[in-house]
Amino acid sequence: MTPYTLIDSSTEHGTTLRLLQAGDEFTIRVDGEHGELMHCSVHNSEDVLAELACRHITGRENPRLLVGGLGMGYTLASALLHSGPDARITVAELMPAVVRWNREYIGGFAGHPLNDPRVDVIIQDVGKVMRSHIDTFDAIMLDVDNGPDGYTRDDNDNLYGLSGLEIAFEALKPGGVLTVWSADRDHNFTQRLMKIGFEVETKLVDEHIDGLGAKHTIWVAVRY
Repeated sequence: MTPYTLIDSSTEHGTTLRLLQAGDEFTIRVDGEHGELMHCSVHNSEDVLAELACRHITGRENPRLLVGGLGMGYTLASALLHSGPDARITVAELMPAVVRWNREYIGGFAGHPLNDPRVDVIIQDVGKVMRSHIDTFDAIMLDVDNGPDGYTRDDNDNLYGLSGLEIAFEALKPGGVLTVWSADRDHNFTQRLMKIGFEVETKLVDEHIDGLGAKHTIWVAVRY
């Protein structure tokens, strides 16, 4: 097995991320107990996160979409694949290094989605982006940290708590959809979504397209 070597690291907002390479494989890891955040070959559930959101808004003219968390670009790439030429997709990524790594090292795995003219990138917390865009988005996709119960940053509690979900609700247009990725199930998060007023469906999705590996959770929450 080829050992991983450190390509780059960055510390922002109290969190240190490391980009590592072993042969043709790349991974992004975070310091501490959470370890690997993402790997270039594991992205089926991220693909489905965007596909479910886009499926809900099929037929809307000039849809506005928000992707919270760039990662390795797979959620964005799937959103581009499943939306039309008139879509505008905003990506909110808190860590500048993640955007830079996508442009310099890892963008090819997802097909260089940042190069698509339908995409705008904002280096900012996705919660702040939602707060400043009331009744704006047809779909919001959140793939931040490891989900509602997997914080590597304490600030993510504000995103997945009641106040953060209320902001997401208000940022959506009526009939808009919020999809949320998580490494694990979380019944309490489902209850919070419902308390805010979302109509909620929960799906279990394989992390690999061939059905191997863990199952991840995706919430599909609609604002009616």
